[in-house]
Amino acid sequence: MEPTSHPLKAAVFMLGAMISFSLMAIAGRELSSTLDTFEIMTYRSLIGVIIVLGVARWQGLLGKINRNRLGLHFFRNVLHFTGQNLWFYALIYIPLSQLFAFEFTNPLWVALLAPFFLGEKMTSTRLLAFLLGFIGILIVARPQSSDISPATAAAALCALSFAGTNILTKKLTRTESTINILFWLVSLQALFGLIFTLYDGSITVPTGVNLIWVALVGLCGLTAHYCITTALTLAPVTVVAPLDFLRLPLIAVVGWLLYSEPLEIAVFFGAALVIAANWMNIRAEQRPRQK
Repeated sequence: MEPTSHPLKAAVFMLGAMISFSLMAIAGRELSSTLDTFEIMTYRSLIGVIIVLGVARWQGLLGKINRNRLGLHFFRNVLHFTGQNLWFYALIYIPLSQLFAFEFTNPLWVALLAPFFLGEKMTSTRLLAFLLGFIGILIVARPQSSDISPATAAAALCALSFAGTNILTKKLTRTESTINILFWLVSLQALFGLIFTLYDGSITVPTGVNLIWVALVGLCGLTAHYCITTALTLAPVTVVAPLDFLRLPLIAVVGWLLYSEPLEIAVFFGAALVIAANWMNIRAEQRPRQK
């Protein structure tokens, strides 16, 4: 029997995810004038360690935390740390809508790379979806214009890093619990952040309103993914994914209101192609299950 679907409840959690992602982007940009990306990652991860351990203790899951497959945890978090720092770097220099449009290519990279690393089948639909999404990103990035920059490249590369992270996460979920994966996520990210932050012998301690921004970055990063995961348990991915794509117009309006960023047609048109490519993949993956 198919599990009961609760689309309205899923929509509420996806709204929470959209708000969380938007608040994290705003907080990250506000912190960029006083903290570098390594410092932001360090504080975010330290807050994550406290939250994950607190939840694990509350739910009696501390025994699930172990050192199994530590090497795979390490490589997964190297990719995630790289991608997240590229994301925070791009966040400073390019419009929020453009950054989020690049982020939507993550599932397309996963679909392209999964056959090589997870043994999944490469289908014509996956390949066509990737090509369509790639065209969309070329429209968003506008490589023929003077707008291309290291920050634009960072936004593109962060999506590729997150795709690698997702593939390794999929490998880990075959044997490891979610709480164990989350623990090593925040712990290793905190370690990497401290190493790179203290490399020059100094670290900036947030004060005043920056403490609030730091707390928002740490909290919203976890709540966003919790909301998406919960939404996926309440409704099929074909219902949840389109709601996730609403992040783009929301963050575009936020950028326009708070930072006077232009609402560019090219970004929305390119993002529409990326979203269409993702939707094509989702529908193709759903057909075998429906049969």
